[in-house]
Amino acid sequence: QVHLVESGGGSVQAGGSLKLSCAISGAYGRYVLAWFRQAPGKEREGVATDYYEAGRTFYAASVLGRFSVYRNSQTLYYLQMNNLQTEDTAIYYCAYARWSDDYRLLQPGQVDFWGQGTQVTVSS
Repeated sequence: QVHLVESGGGSVQAGGSLKLSCAISGAYGRYVLAWFRQAPGKEREGVATDYYEAGRTFYAASVLGRFSVYRNSQTLYYLQMNNLQTEDTAIYYCAYARWSDDYRLLQPGQVDFWGQGTQVTVSS
C-alpha cells in the first residue's frame, strides 16, 4: 500500500508562488509520480507527470513554463508553482502509478494511489 500526503497549499494573490510537497511511503522500485488538480465543477486533470528513472517529465500546456516538479529523495516530491493565476485555483493531488514506458501526461484512470489533496486558491 502506497501512501501519499500533500502539504503546502494555501491562498496567494495572482502572480505569486507556492510550493506543494508530497510525502511518499510504501513505494519501491520504479514508479511514476504525478500532480493533478480539480477545480469546482470540472474534471480532474493532469498537471505534471514525472518518469524520474527515465529522466522525462511532462507538463500540461496550461502550466508549462510556470510549474516545475522535482524530487529530493525517494520520499519527497514537489510541485513548484510560479506566476499563479486565478484559473489555477483547485484542489491539487499527488498521485502514484506503477511504472510504464508509455511516456506521456498521466490520465486519472492510470493512477493507482491518490493523496488526500490540498487546496490552492489564487485571488486577483
